[in-house]
Amino acid sequence: MIPFKPYWFQKTVIILLALVLSACSAVQSQIPSRLVIPTPSGPATFNPPMSQSAYNVFGYLYDPLIQEDPVTGELIPKSGLAESWEISQDKQKIIITLKDGLKWSDGEPFTVDDIIFTYNEIYLNDKIPTSFKDILRVGKSRTFPTVKKLDNRRVEFAVAEPFAPFLQYVAGLTILPAHILKPSINETDAQGNPKFLTTWGTDTNPQEIVGNGQYRIQSYAPYQRVILQRNPYYWRKDKQGNPQPYIEQIVWQIIESTDTQLLNFRSGSLDNLQIQPEAFPLLKPEEERGKFTIFNAGPDMGTVFMAFNLNQGKNAQGKPFVDPIKSKWFNNQAFRQAVYYAINRDVMKNNLYLGLGELQFSPIPVQSPFYLSPKEGLRTFLYDPEQAKKLLINAGFKYNNQGKLTDSEGNLVRFTLLTSAGKKIREQMGTQINQDLAKIGIQVDLLFLSFNTLVERLSSSRNWDTYLGGFTGGGIEPHGGYNIWSVTGRLHTFNQGPQPGEPEIKGWQVSDWEKEIDDLFVKASQEFDPKKRKELYGKAQKIITEQVPLLYMVNPLSFEAIRDRIQGIQFTPLGGGFWNLYELKIAE
Repeated sequence: MIPFKPYWFQKTVIILLALVLSACSAVQSQIPSRLVIPTPSGPATFNPPMSQSAYNVFGYLYDPLIQEDPVTGELIPKSGLAESWEISQDKQKIIITLKDGLKWSDGEPFTVDDIIFTYNEIYLNDKIPTSFKDILRVGKSRTFPTVKKLDNRRVEFAVAEPFAPFLQYVAGLTILPAHILKPSINETDAQGNPKFLTTWGTDTNPQEIVGNGQYRIQSYAPYQRVILQRNPYYWRKDKQGNPQPYIEQIVWQIIESTDTQLLNFRSGSLDNLQIQPEAFPLLKPEEERGKFTIFNAGPDMGTVFMAFNLNQGKNAQGKPFVDPIKSKWFNNQAFRQAVYYAINRDVMKNNLYLGLGELQFSPIPVQSPFYLSPKEGLRTFLYDPEQAKKLLINAGFKYNNQGKLTDSEGNLVRFTLLTSAGKKIREQMGTQINQDLAKIGIQVDLLFLSFNTLVERLSSSRNWDTYLGGFTGGGIEPHGGYNIWSVTGRLHTFNQGPQPGEPEIKGWQVSDWEKEIDDLFVKASQEFDPKKRKELYGKAQKIITEQVPLLYMVNPLSFEAIRDRIQGIQFTPLGGGFWNLYELKIAE
């Protein structure tokens, strides 16, 4: 029997239910559209010129003057902060006209004065160590561009010598707010360095950081997440005049372990995932049920390599950065080549990458027209442990009764290999290198560090033997890697010289082959004929592979999984899934 309820009770229930549903609807409407993206490392700084990490939020906070086409890599008119640009006939001057009415994320006007400030007082400032400086040096004289204000919307860049990637780098570098940062340039610390060097660190109130891009920082919880909120002053609008981007929030979730990232994505708490090779067979069958799509970007444009520390300098206390015994090994070309021969990269490709990639031989990506292939004469070091032993013996190394390798003075050959913790495939690569080199009598001690700790160890203390790391792809233009191959470059980590603000390094030496690579990159940057540029970059690639300061490993296929609820995805190998973030929407 159904119990009788009086009318007043039924009416009360209906009213209460309506109130609950209304409240739920109100709460639901208050939840912002949100994109949750994982990162293996948190930001090391919120100061773009001081950052050396690939893991940063700057792409959300800043727009370039001109954006690249996500398919061709060419620059697109009216795609960024610039309304237009003009190039002089001799290609040594560029006039850029800004869009009208641009603003910073705090509402202040964005003008040519900000461009002048960023270049003259930051990028070209001798007291500020930034890798951007390396790629702006022009010609044999290594001079910088001059930057001149024409009016509040027009700026002129000029170079004294021809510079083929001139427009590309002028177009892409981050512009910073003069009204916020100028005092930090003029004020100095106790050592006489600009306070800018320590400005906008991760201890800064995130809401004080000002950009010109689609988002601004709402909050930062170290080792947890960065929350980005839509910039209300962003310039872009759709055809109907509605402000873009449409997505209100981006959560940059810090998850060091790739295994944990995978678990979070499969549970539905992440909206995208850069897929590690071992995860591909697990995720591919789940696409339809999990309501996501896996996109194949083709060969990754970055590099993964093992590097030797060739630095023969000493720290401020007079102690060598590298044990002199080990330094002698590392600076022996035959030793470096022997180590390369001893690493079985085919096993690495097939077992660790599940065959989803190819062996890598060059710092320039295969997609670039300037890539030199093995068929065109690039040397390869395919697995050959007997050749490795032969090279070592000819170089004066010996084997003791236990089969351990010793140098000519009887020192056991043993060194430490650093790599970042949490990235499973990188840890597995380190383990394989340890096992492969043990077969030729070399003991490798593995040390896994957090990413930011690893970067600090490599670039500041310089106290390391070898490391397993990588550089993200800089596109098809090779000059983007000049900060690696310039002998004074910020990313010339295998023989890092003194940087601006640092004292002279006693005992630091630069080899002839390093200088030659540097010169070839400079000459190629001045050459406008594509065939001649390819010849110059080809010579540089040959020297790099012969001298092997970096031992390139495997070039994996790049896969990205993106939730189907994100509408408007137009995936391209160069642009990825979020190149058009401003027009993406989330279907609830």
